[in-house]
Amino acid sequence: MEIRRAGVYMELYTAGIDFGSLSGRCILVNLRTGREEATSVYEYPHAVMDETLPDGTPLQIDWCLQHPEDYKEVLRYTIRDCMKQIGIDNSQIVGIGIDFTSCTILPILEDGTPLCMLEKYKSEPNAYVKLWKHHAAQPEADELNRIAHERGERFIHRYGDKISSEWMFPKIWQVLNESPEVYEDTYCFLEAADWIVKLLTGNLMRNNCSAGYKAIWHKKEGYPSKEFFKALDERLENVIEDKMKGPVVPIGTKAGEITAEAAELTGLLQGTAVAVAHLDAGGATVGAGITTVGTMLIMMGTSSCHILLGERECEVPGMCGVVEDGIIPGYIGYEAGQSCVGDHFQWATENCTPAEYFRKAQENGQNIHEYLSELAQAKEPGESGVLALDWWNGNRSVLVDGKLSGLLIGCTLQTKAEDIYRALIEATAFGTRKIVETFERNGVPVNEIVIAGGIAKKNPFAMQIYADVTGKDIKIAGSSQNAALSSTIWAALAAGSKAGGFDTLEEAVDRLSNVQDKKYTPNAEHEQVYDALYAEYEILHDYFGRGENNVMKRLKKITEGIKEKKIATVR
Repeated sequence: MEIRRAGVYMELYTAGIDFGSLSGRCILVNLRTGREEATSVYEYPHAVMDETLPDGTPLQIDWCLQHPEDYKEVLRYTIRDCMKQIGIDNSQIVGIGIDFTSCTILPILEDGTPLCMLEKYKSEPNAYVKLWKHHAAQPEADELNRIAHERGERFIHRYGDKISSEWMFPKIWQVLNESPEVYEDTYCFLEAADWIVKLLTGNLMRNNCSAGYKAIWHKKEGYPSKEFFKALDERLENVIEDKMKGPVVPIGTKAGEITAEAAELTGLLQGTAVAVAHLDAGGATVGAGITTVGTMLIMMGTSSCHILLGERECEVPGMCGVVEDGIIPGYIGYEAGQSCVGDHFQWATENCTPAEYFRKAQENGQNIHEYLSELAQAKEPGESGVLALDWWNGNRSVLVDGKLSGLLIGCTLQTKAEDIYRALIEATAFGTRKIVETFERNGVPVNEIVIAGGIAKKNPFAMQIYADVTGKDIKIAGSSQNAALSSTIWAALAAGSKAGGFDTLEEAVDRLSNVQDKKYTPNAEHEQVYDALYAEYEILHDYFGRGENNVMKRLKKITEGIKEKKIATVR
């Protein structure tokens, strides 16, 4: 946990970097004390590209792209900044771990160069990083699901009977359909998490967490068969051999060591241990101290991921996947999720909140979310009469449909900004309850919930709503950067005790994990009201989400047609 140099004992650290939707966040954790001693955040200069490419090339509806150079800047800036904050040198960092929001993929050349960095492809959208919330591959996802069910493919049941448009193969198929030259020139399509590991170590590999949840890989069965991919499209028959190169390796192991080139990029010492990457949520239970069954972790940020351990493989409708060893070695790992949570609340502040509210919040020394929460909390559950569906960015679970959109119902001339804000928080809690109940009905117990992320720590009002709506005790992860903290734990395991880390996961979790003592318990009176509201939510959920009224999709089709005409005019 510490080294002696020139007669002086020096502390040892691991670094964890969480690559999110808008920024990359690095933390340094002291391996002796378990404290997070430095944090650095780098905002992506290109942010999320959903309207145009950097050169002005317009994008169609449901496109969400990123620029890989932004990720390199995170590596270049944040690690050095953290070391500077606490006055240490790179010899004191014994390992680094990486996690990434997923499924976020990019096409690369054999040397790792992203195709969008080539002059010939700088104006080609399909050559860029497709962020997790890129939903323009929904037609491919729909066709994949249809054919999988027609063929009786076993794998489809491990993913709630639907593969999402957010995942690997619909996105790859979209590239093939729309930009066959990009597909042809691609050496392989890689999760951005695994691309970062290749950048750091020179080793091409795929973490089993991402492969299992987002690329239809199974520990015993591997990827779907060549026959299945040929049934999708004859050109995809050899997609695994041709475009999915690299072995699948388990999280919790060492991916390699920092190369000379990566040392120059990051400021780390050449030879520093690098852990196998993981999904921001998939490998993040360890940061919250969850290593056994029965406790659900919700990683809450712009979206939410729901992670749960089990002892046997069950088929759960609408889940994102079930992966053996995908979360904790020796356990079955389940994942579900919601596509819009923090983005939901931000939308409300940017589009439904009067300037007067911002002025009053500033006078009170509050941010706008604190002010809206305070106003909303003054009302009783159900008092505003407003109810919402939480599909502003489609539905990830349990409907698995990126073409769905949001709904507010019950608004009157008396409805205020805080009523809408509260309804959106409640809607995300209802969506979580739908996920929890679906797991429980299908043999996967949920006894309590731990929520991680900035919202969980900053908004007690929202956390109490989650307890009241779900009827479960809610605990809060102690770190605002739980994904990055989990990456430091995997990094310590990759480094091993000889380098100052740990040899077992139990030791690493015991020393470095962080959960608050505070717990939110359900309010019985509020539970009754929310039971009634949830019943109405379920009616709307099924009416709009299960095909009885596809008005959301018809509206989106009209919008797409208009946008296509505008893009054609620009061109």
